Amino acid sequence: MLKDHWNEVYSSKPVEKLGWYEPIPTQSLKLIKKCDIKRDEAIIDVGCGVSTLIHNLLSEGYRNIIATDISDIAISKLKKRLGNEFSSKVKWIIDDLSEPKKLLNLRNISLWHDRAVLHFLTDEEARKSYLEILTNAVKLSGYVIIAAFSLKGAKRCSGLDIKRYDERMLSEFLGNKFTLIDSFDYTHRMPSGDLRPYIYTLFQKDKE
Repeated sequence: MLKDHWNEVYSSKPVEKLGWYEPIPTQSLKLIKKCDIKRDEAIIDVGCGVSTLIHNLLSEGYRNIIATDISDIAISKLKKRLGNEFSSKVKWIIDDLSEPKKLLNLRNISLWHDRAVLHFLTDEEARKSYLEILTNAVKLSGYVIIAAFSLKGAKRCSGLDIKRYDERMLSEFLGNKFTLIDSFDYTHRMPSGDLRPYIYTLFQKDKE
């Protein structure tokens, strides 16, 4: 099961040794700032893992945050790292984006953030499920940030195949309800020292 795979990943290494670990998620924060949403608007971090993004957002005063991941071990570790005061301010959802139960009910999201999740969905049905959740959840004029391995990036990660993207492919995936606002290439240096090229994109959902 995919859940078992990710629980094993998060159990087997310290957080700081995971390939996608960032002490400060600079590129994501830059795009979030560009959205200029209010501090009480809903933000969801899909595939949050044990990311430092949640801590940074809470520290900057955002107070309507949803964190979701398929791995209950990742969620448990992130709660512990945040501490009781911060973790109590977050809505936590353990669910599978490719076979969702709880996530289907999401609505009125102002900002959808995904760093390194979509590219793991290599199955067409899984991507359809992801897109359905996203489209229903994000409100009109809401924002979507997707960061994925670029076409220059690795073909596998954490023992799984990857579907790589460029700006055009992500635009086509989201469809005509979303307009591309910004995109850029960024090379992430893994804790091991290896380099991973990403494409970062920011979209806005149409007003109607």
